[in-house]
Amino acid sequence: MLINKLIIILIVTFMSNVYAEETWKIVSISWEPYSGPEIKNQGRSIQKLRELLQKENIKLIVEFYPWKRAKYLVKKDKEFVGIFPAWPEDVFDGALISPAIDWSEIAIIKVSGSVVNFNSIDELFEKYPIGIVSTYIYPKVITDAMAKYSHNVGYAPNERSLLKQLEGARELAAITDPLVMQYQAKKEGITNLEVISIIMQKELVLAFRDDEENRNRLTLLTRLIEESEDK
Repeated sequence: MLINKLIIILIVTFMSNVYAEETWKIVSISWEPYSGPEIKNQGRSIQKLRELLQKENIKLIVEFYPWKRAKYLVKKDKEFVGIFPAWPEDVFDGALISPAIDWSEIAIIKVSGSVVNFNSIDELFEKYPIGIVSTYIYPKVITDAMAKYSHNVGYAPNERSLLKQLEGARELAAITDPLVMQYQAKKEGITNLEVISIIMQKELVLAFRDDEENRNRLTLLTRLIEESEDK
C-alpha cells in the first residue's frame, strides 16, 4: 500500500509539473496597443496570453517581425510554436488555431467633416475610395467587395501609412481596427478621426504550426481559456 501511495504521489507531482520548465517562443507583429516591443507588457493581448500560460508556469518569449515574415517563420522554423495575435483568416496554411484569447474590431474610419454615406459594404466600395492594409487578409465580406471594386481600393503597408493617407485625403475612408488607428493617431497628434461603423468583432487567436507537440499545446491553451471564461 505504501509503495502504491508513493507511486500515486510521484505521478501527480510529475503531471503538475509537465509544463513547469517549458518555454513558448512565439512571433508577433508591432500592432499597438495589442502587441509591440516597446509598450507596457508588450501589449494588452500579449499580456493576456502570458497570464494564461503563467497558470501552468510556462514562460512566454515574444519576437517581433513584419507580418509576412512572422507567418513564414512560424511555418518553417520549429524554434517558434506559433504566431499571435492574429485574425483567424490571416494566418498560414495548415495552422492550428486557438480559441479567442483577445478581441479586435474591424471598422470603417474617416476624417471628421468628410461625408461617407452607404447602406452596405458593397455600396461603400462602389461609391468611395477605400484604404486598407495590404499585408492583412480581411474577412470575406470585405475581400469580396475589394475584388469587385478593385479600382476603389488603396493599399497601405501598415496602419501608420494608412493614417497618413487618410489624413491627407488620399482615401475617403479606411477599413482596419479602430483601436490601432486611434493609437497611431494619438502618437501622431491627429485628433480628427471618426469611426463611422463597426463592421464586426474579430477573435485574436494564437496560430500554431501543426505538429504533435503543438497539438498538445493547443489542448492545454484551450483548457486555460475555457477555465478563464468560466470565472
